[in-house]
Amino acid sequence: MGQLRAIIESLLFVSEVPLSLEKIKAVLSMYTHGEITTALEGLRQEFAGDDHGVCLVEVAQGYQFRSKPEFGQWIRSLKRITPTRLSQAALETLAIIAYKQPILRAEIESIRGVDVGGVVRLLLEKKLIKILGRKDVPGRPIIYGTTKRFLEVFSLKDISSLPTLDELEGLTDHPGSAEGSKDS
Repeated sequence: MGQLRAIIESLLFVSEVPLSLEKIKAVLSMYTHGEITTALEGLRQEFAGDDHGVCLVEVAQGYQFRSKPEFGQWIRSLKRITPTRLSQAALETLAIIAYKQPILRAEIESIRGVDVGGVVRLLLEKKLIKILGRKDVPGRPIIYGTTKRFLEVFSLKDISSLPTLDELEGLTDHPGSAEGSKDS
């Protein structure tokens, strides 16, 4: 089992994108599904410890090593990068697409109340959304949805991992929020 874990670790290390369980099983066809999932779980537990700077996460319907958030400042210093920031308009548009997909641009504009052409182009360029096809109605408008890159960026296993509206509302209804705190 130790060699299997080492092989999977090396596959994950060299892969630039999350590796799906199916891809791992295709490469390691001599091992059973159970052996591979047990090895993956062993790696996840091993790298969750404090003596590692990376952890194994399940993201975008695959597995990937990611640096731990607490080491972000040193990584940014080394790479001299600033994280890509999305404007409020882009985040709102992306959230609408994520929760309502598949969705038309006209539907997004109806919800936001403004033209979203520029924002949609930006999200397409950043590969956070994609064109899913065209709706079979007059004018054949384009249908949009999120991409695997969206799942990777937001560390989601799949689209069903998005928080529910109740969970989002719960984030603002806690005692530490601006509405619930009082100055003494």
